Amino acid sequence: MMNSGKLEITTPTDREMVMTRVFNAPSTLVFECYTKPELLKRWMTGPDGWTFAICEVDLKVDGKFRFVWRNVRGNDMGMGGVYKEIVAPERLVHTELFDEDWTGGETLTTLILTDQSGKTFMKSTTIYSSKEARDGALGTNMEQGMNASFDRLENLLASLGKD
Repeated sequence: MMNSGKLEITTPTDREMVMTRVFNAPSTLVFECYTKPELLKRWMTGPDGWTFAICEVDLKVDGKFRFVWRNVRGNDMGMGGVYKEIVAPERLVHTELFDEDWTGGETLTTLILTDQSGKTFMKSTTIYSSKEARDGALGTNMEQGMNASFDRLENLLASLGKD
């Protein structure tokens, strides 16, 4: 089940997209990197040329989050959501809705982190409103941005593990 640090994206149903990757760190640390703004800002910036301009997290059930990314031309891409379930450091469930709704409505994302021999297997499942919405998301530069962000996360985890 381990995928050695390589992002894999699958589409098991018409509305689902599943991303998996292994990180060389314990799930407690990976969970913190997904939930603490000061850590999120250090890795979830997407492809080169983008920054994380706004990162607000109210980590509780029914708590909201707000993310805004900005590219070198000054264009923003914002999204927000609501946390539905939090089981640290194993599970995080939340809704997502982009400001410019290019995903066809609200999505539901479930992040599962599983410790395996000192590493963490990450599985993130997003359910879209329709097959067309899911395919539209897959047709963007999302994979490139996720790969760049996850590579940054791997580097951040390595540096945090040394502290």
